[in-house]
Amino acid sequence: MKRRSLVKNALLFSLGIVITACSGGQQAATDRTPDTIKFAVTDVQGLEELQRDYEPFRSAMEAATGQSIEFFPVADRTAAAVALQSDQVNVVLTGPAEYVVIRSKTNAVPFVAITRPNYRSVIAVQPDSGIDDISGLTGKKVAMSDLGSTSGQLGPTKILVDGGINPEEDVEILLLGDTDLQAFKNGETEAWGGAALDYERFLEAEGLTPDDLPLIETGPLLPSDVFVASSALSADYVETLKQAMIENQDSLVNAIISVEANKKYTGSEVIEVQDSDYDSIREAYRAIGIDDFNEFVGE
Repeated sequence: MKRRSLVKNALLFSLGIVITACSGGQQAATDRTPDTIKFAVTDVQGLEELQRDYEPFRSAMEAATGQSIEFFPVADRTAAAVALQSDQVNVVLTGPAEYVVIRSKTNAVPFVAITRPNYRSVIAVQPDSGIDDISGLTGKKVAMSDLGSTSGQLGPTKILVDGGINPEEDVEILLLGDTDLQAFKNGETEAWGGAALDYERFLEAEGLTPDDLPLIETGPLLPSDVFVASSALSADYVETLKQAMIENQDSLVNAIISVEANKKYTGSEVIEVQDSDYDSIREAYRAIGIDDFNEFVGE
């Protein structure tokens, strides 16, 4: 439990940076429309990486919207929040967990999402554990991946909560990063929670079958990755962007998946989205003791 407390404090500290950087107050929406869209992606660092992974998509976006689009590199969600708050960036592509944090600090406007097929979390157990449902995990160790990961921590945490498990009291969660599945396979924990696709790839790579590491629960589809617009942009302008992306979704998806790093979007759609679609992520944050992002200062 002491390890979990340290991990939680680390997350609180990192998210607290957002509070400090964005403490100047939220920007009010204006009638301004940019001559050039400044575009950022929270999980890609550096201009070279943005160009490598998103140049085809940037070009397709220009064709869809009829506007010039420039990359704006950000180091992480903290930097993205600061850039949105200071009106340095207009549109950001981000994941569900990152969106919830960014939204709480910037009033960024979600306008479309890009779906991810089979983007869900699962819970697996040891084959000889005798555990066949979530309630059987009480008192057990559960391996998960990364701190704040949508599918690797928050998704499986929500499965636990929905199954009646208090993730802070009833189980011991070990955040093991990229070693989570291997540690679970080696018998270091009784259970594992993470992304369904990670589970499938691990079984294939290890020559295992589902009977070797049986699933006891498969969660619902997780919220989609989301495009957010700066709150400084006019509502009419954001609506125009939304319609352009939905109407041209085939060309946009084909462009994004033309890069190997973005194959996770194969079979995706560009859909309408609203803030409440991410309430399940907020519930998962609360389940790990994070209820009000404004409380992070001083943690």
